Amino acid sequence: MNSSPETGVLGPELLRHWDEMLTPDDTSYAAAYPGPPAPGTVHTVYLPVPGFVEGVVQAWGGRARAAVAEFPAQWHTVLSLLSDSPDELGSLTLAKLEREPVEDLRIDFEDGFRAHRGTPADDLEEDGHAIRAAAVVRRSQMPRSWGVRIRCLAGATRRRGLRTLDLFLAELLSHGPMPAGFVITLPKVTSLAQIEVFCAVLSQLEAAHGLPAGSLRFEIQVETPQTVLGSDGTVPVGRMIHAAGGRVSGLHFGTYDYTASLGILGAHQNLRHPVADFAKGLMMLAAAETGVRVSDGSDNKVPTGDAQTVGLRWQVHAEGVTRALRQGIFQGWDLHPAQLPTRFAATFAFFRDGWSEAAERLGDYHRQVPGAGGVLDEPATAFALARHLAAALACGAVQQAEIGTVAGIGDDVVRRYLVRGAPPGVLT
Repeated sequence: MNSSPETGVLGPELLRHWDEMLTPDDTSYAAAYPGPPAPGTVHTVYLPVPGFVEGVVQAWGGRARAAVAEFPAQWHTVLSLLSDSPDELGSLTLAKLEREPVEDLRIDFEDGFRAHRGTPADDLEEDGHAIRAAAVVRRSQMPRSWGVRIRCLAGATRRRGLRTLDLFLAELLSHGPMPAGFVITLPKVTSLAQIEVFCAVLSQLEAAHGLPAGSLRFEIQVETPQTVLGSDGTVPVGRMIHAAGGRVSGLHFGTYDYTASLGILGAHQNLRHPVADFAKGLMMLAAAETGVRVSDGSDNKVPTGDAQTVGLRWQVHAEGVTRALRQGIFQGWDLHPAQLPTRFAATFAFFRDGWSEAAERLGDYHRQVPGAGGVLDEPATAFALARHLAAALACGAVQQAEIGTVAGIGDDVVRRYLVRGAPPGVLT
């Protein structure tokens, strides 16, 4: 049977009815899934609070450069494994270590600090560190992202962890506004109730200090099985993200607590273990399109000692960073200054691989050049190309002048296509 547009089965009234039924779903979907996060930091340095002193970031940069200078042959071997242009990669890395050796810093009140036994002496010591650390922040030029990791909300430590946060913020905010980039890391989360209580705590602190509602954000440290798989068979970390009402900024994998809780023996605990990959895959699914970043964990085999040990551990660390990047995890933890060179070298090598083709294709798509380069890109691909370039620019792997020279586009064009489905800039 032939039918014309005027005699179709789905008339205006039916279409309007179904549109009205689905409009609330559109609204709730857009709120829950605003899209991927903007490019962020490539690592987080966890620094035990006793070691958080003025000038520590610059000191880490100096120690990282000293490691490269002490073991030049081993360093060149790593660069050669990462890139066909090792000298260029080495120059970029050293410049980064001079300019910005730490992109994200976490002042750590959990690991690397004495266990809290509940004694008055312990409380006095941690109180003092909380107040002292806040004062150091006030006197320092902090990295673009920074914050604190408190003790977890398990029964034995939750009062101590919350008191530390309270004292730290009170001291910090008594001398001026909150410095930009602040985030809290909440470790060893085991239940949705802990997330709900922590959000209530943050609301209370915001009200007390006159901070905008929702401005105190936090990362969930995924290091317990109960965060990954609930007793009802669900993935609790997904519910945790949405229950926090936009406060969750990241999911950070805790390598050693997580693998130990699954019975993995010490010799086999590492980021490449299948159980770690499984957990991180679920974290990525839970965070997809929510604006929440996923971070890899740490490698505790730091590159120190003799030349052979340093060279081997640099290679292993660089391979681990590259592996995570290929999996779509663009951030990880660093625990020692000598890990910074391989963190940045591996990241730069990853983003410089194919950046010029990405720039040319995005430029052609923007100008709507028919069949340029023999590739017919669509809006979803333009989005992916823009994300490659934006991430490369954010960490310093590629400079804007390079993109302009190769593709004739500026940062404004890259940012335009970070919105999924953005129409081409020039229609012909």
